[in-house]
Amino acid sequence: MKLFCAPHDRIGGAPAGTDVPVVLYSQADAPGMVSVGATALHRFTRHKFTAAPRAWDLLSIALSVIAADTAVSRDRSPDGWTREIELCVAVSDPEFWSTQTSGLENQLRFLTTDIWSLEFVEGGILPAPPKKGAVNPHQDCVCLLSGGLDSLIGAVDLAADGSRKPYLVSQVSKGDKSRQAYFATMIGGGLPRLELNHNVKCPWTNERSQRARSIIFLAYGVLMATALKRYHEGGTVTLYVCENGFISINPPLTTGRIGSLSTRTTHPVFIGQFQELLDAAGLRVAINNPYQFKTKGEMLKECADQTFLKKHAANSTSCGRFGVFGYRHCGRCVPCLIRRAAFHRWGITDTTSYYYDDLSKDDSEHARFDDVRAAAVAVAEAKADGFDRWIRPRFTAPALGDTTPYKQVVRRGLDELGALLNAAGVK
Repeated sequence: MKLFCAPHDRIGGAPAGTDVPVVLYSQADAPGMVSVGATALHRFTRHKFTAAPRAWDLLSIALSVIAADTAVSRDRSPDGWTREIELCVAVSDPEFWSTQTSGLENQLRFLTTDIWSLEFVEGGILPAPPKKGAVNPHQDCVCLLSGGLDSLIGAVDLAADGSRKPYLVSQVSKGDKSRQAYFATMIGGGLPRLELNHNVKCPWTNERSQRARSIIFLAYGVLMATALKRYHEGGTVTLYVCENGFISINPPLTTGRIGSLSTRTTHPVFIGQFQELLDAAGLRVAINNPYQFKTKGEMLKECADQTFLKKHAANSTSCGRFGVFGYRHCGRCVPCLIRRAAFHRWGITDTTSYYYDDLSKDDSEHARFDDVRAAAVAVAEAKADGFDRWIRPRFTAPALGDTTPYKQVVRRGLDELGALLNAAGVK
């Protein structure tokens, strides 16, 4: 499927063969159109922030990717999963971005398992700087805050350290918005936060797999990073993307899950590819996941402000099916299991409300949620066959160099899962 993504005043110039026109930064006003980022421009510029031109182009690309990821159904693909997506995006510097098509296509293929073809044309948005009173915040780094437990710990640790002054950035999502706002006001006595929303609107049923979602989070962070005073003075700004190493690698629990059931939102290969893109674009933003080699349980135990964490950890969100269960943790999906295993490792009572609290049940009501069984199989196979044999088909990432520390954190994460399942009576 071919999509043409451009601001409203350029959407009429869609190239021949376009299947779906996508309006960037405003609402669609004709049938068959998709829109994305309708509020992002206004939310950012109303603060009188000024960002690097290529950061705006990167956001336009990321919004276009999210629109395609939402609008193109996997069910219509020959194999029921892998899509072929042609994306033509209007940017302010098409000459530069055209030199990056191959790298971007590879990134997106790794991230989503789809086949992407990219093209860049003129006409992208580039907001004029404020006529007076431009604001360049004095904070020296950016930290993504999702409402999840890992990003909460990351922001808490940064604030507790005292040597860094983080600016928080959030993707607004239903069910998490109030948590994000509350955490921002509580951490370190209150931290500044920018909230943006991709606001994808599609006139047909949305594709729910959403494998490309991390690219928009990163693009938001880069945009904000280039707005800081430190960046405007020629410095490099660190963008903290905080996630535990086990879920970052996200090893398929069973061989049947290799591929489509394994997301790669913060996989170190993808993060490395994205960093290469930033470097090529001359964007002085350094991505850092300080917990790449920590399990979620280790993050909880080692958090710098235990008093704060004990009070607020249970109010964070981890569930992969949060909206399905009325914005309540299901208790049985992989993210919920890792969360529960982390609390077990921490040794602090988990007061999170789980829809399925008892993991040992295997009746008809619970049968369609097979993540508990997959986790139990993974733990059993790793114990019976040896971890090294278990991890081998699940970990082929030559771009990482020495994979030993990555495998070690996966081993410890699997141990945490095993301890939880054993305590819950799952056999």
